[in-house]
Amino acid sequence: MLYYLFRYLDQFGISGAGMWQYISFRGLLTLVLSLLISMWFGQYFIQWMKKRNISESQRDESIDPYGVEKRGVPTMGGIIILVSIIVPCLLLGRLRNIYMLMMIATTIWLGFIGFMDDYIKLKINKDGLKPIYKIAGQAILGLAIGLTMWYSPDAVIRENISISHNKETETVIHKSEPVKSTITTIPFVKNNNLNYSELFAFLGEYKTLAGWIFFVFLVTFVVMAVSNGSNLNDGMDGMCAGNSAIMGIALAILAYVSSHITFAGYLNIMFVPGSEELVIFLLAFVGSLIGFLWYNAYPAQVFMGDTGSLAIGGIIAVTAIIIHKELLIPIICFVFVLESASVLLQTNIARMGNKRGVKWRVFKRAPIHDTFRIKPGQLSPDLKIFINWPKGCWLESKITTRFWIVTIIMASLAIVTLKIR
Repeated sequence: MLYYLFRYLDQFGISGAGMWQYISFRGLLTLVLSLLISMWFGQYFIQWMKKRNISESQRDESIDPYGVEKRGVPTMGGIIILVSIIVPCLLLGRLRNIYMLMMIATTIWLGFIGFMDDYIKLKINKDGLKPIYKIAGQAILGLAIGLTMWYSPDAVIRENISISHNKETETVIHKSEPVKSTITTIPFVKNNNLNYSELFAFLGEYKTLAGWIFFVFLVTFVVMAVSNGSNLNDGMDGMCAGNSAIMGIALAILAYVSSHITFAGYLNIMFVPGSEELVIFLLAFVGSLIGFLWYNAYPAQVFMGDTGSLAIGGIIAVTAIIIHKELLIPIICFVFVLESASVLLQTNIARMGNKRGVKWRVFKRAPIHDTFRIKPGQLSPDLKIFINWPKGCWLESKITTRFWIVTIIMASLAIVTLKIR
């Protein structure tokens, strides 16, 4: 709203009004505002929740050696994150931008599903919302995002084309007309564009239709996978918030270079008109998470809950899809992928063992971050554990910090892929 106000005032030569046209100015302002809102609103939210005794223990004490210290901690802290994202974006973002609207819708929709899950856990059933309903909600969002990318006239790209003059020089230009396309970026490959439609070249004139249908289903899968991965990662104080803030910074850099035709040409990536508003949204995202860490760092004064973790995963997934970097998700979201893979592997190996009358486990516990905080002798001696490491129990703050370091490394690698081909 303020963006449109100052753009109007700029017509009358008001000093400073023109600053609002610059992404750098609005981005930094958004970052600071979201950080301040998160810290200010977080304090009152925690007090309000404590007065009404709306809290839960993070984990069973038999599983979590730190559980005794965390009784009576308010949950649903994701509300702090959601408010701190949406308010700055409404004030400082371009609300006619299709990508900004998509991100706000993603935040509200998955935040609502997570809120319902947390509310049911507190008031009705400790198991929360039935998994099928959460999956259905994520799938609906994925389909909506995929179809919007397909049909919206504003969701377009300008494809990058390399022109070789000789063996040593090469020029990158972008097609003059923006088009709708199923092209994506492949990391570590020199000619790094992949058109999903070309996978269905055998269908002849129907290959474009098949490519878009494939793209919509891929988007749905990506949204569901990343959202559930962030949900699994939310098991320790500051874990999910810290990892997600790092991922948000990496995606903001990728969104910025994708929205700047000069940088896009230099890096030989497609130009995505209008994606500069993603930078505004992502800086609000990062600011809200850093502010949330003020209260969520060990020992936590508030838990994120599914209200925050489901929305966070959806935001990361949809951003990568919009800038056509969804194939970078396994690198950027390496920790989320690791958490999900550990649960799937642990569950399936345990089922195989049960059929043979043996208690098999791949790790001491899953998701993978839990395996680092199991004390010696805490597990049943009947369990056959294939990867029995580490032997001791790490402090929760150390586990969280080391996961952050891994995420920094992988996020940096994702950015470096723009030049390593």
